[in-house]
Amino acid sequence: MTFKFLIDECLSPELVDVALLAGHFESSCVRNRGWLGLKDRELIEKVVAEDFTLVTQNATDFRGGGPGKLSGQHAKQPVHAGLVCLDSHQGLDLDRQRKLFQIAIEQAETEGDLVNKALEVFELEDGSVEVGIFDIPAPTDQSAPASASARTAASDPKAG
Repeated sequence: MTFKFLIDECLSPELVDVALLAGHFESSCVRNRGWLGLKDRELIEKVVAEDFTLVTQNATDFRGGGPGKLSGQHAKQPVHAGLVCLDSHQGLDLDRQRKLFQIAIEQAETEGDLVNKALEVFELEDGSVEVGIFDIPAPTDQSAPASASARTAASDPKAG
């Protein structure tokens, strides 16, 4: 499956090249779409209308506080193409952004789709990487099992 990633303005537009090289040819960035400076609520309208999977570091505003604390812009949408959140204890220089986004792309491709899901890729202080996936918005059927549980994948801090 191919994804249509939209890189938020808090990340480098160069991540579009990472998506394109991975075969996600409809990917773009907020800057190239002329959407710099939009309020989050305005951006989510465009993201949903154009069926983008948003890639951001601004996790709290788009997914809320995480599983059990969903209150962000994506949690307010009944259907969306997914959310990818990248972050690191080390800060997000361009090399880290590329590394974490590549992990996110690989995980998204393994999942098959991210419809109504959040995929989080977080680099810990020791350089290992945690990957978690959960439903957003949370399922309303209380009898349904919890969505994809958080998965942790250790990566070599020197890999890259």
